[in-house]
Amino acid sequence: MKNRLIDLNNHLFLQLERLLDEDLDDEGITREINRSKSTSNIAAQIINNANLALKASVAINEGLLKEPPKMLGLNGYKDEEDEN
Repeated sequence: MKNRLIDLNNHLFLQLERLLDEDLDDEGITREINRSKSTSNIAAQIINNANLALKASVAINEGLLKEPPKMLGLNGYKDEEDEN
């Protein structure tokens, strides 16, 4: 699995295709609905994180920040744990 937004987009469309599978029985539909809810919740958090990184980038470009917050892991910052 890749960790890019385009990959997330592809996963969401694959999930949509599974939901639209006309060969699913009631149990399969229920399983896919539950999977879709979980996927959607996780996707929303990933999108929120990407939006935060974008807002930080815009703030830097507009001169509102000198550098991104360390917690975003942008511009080569690493957590101290990553260095171990």
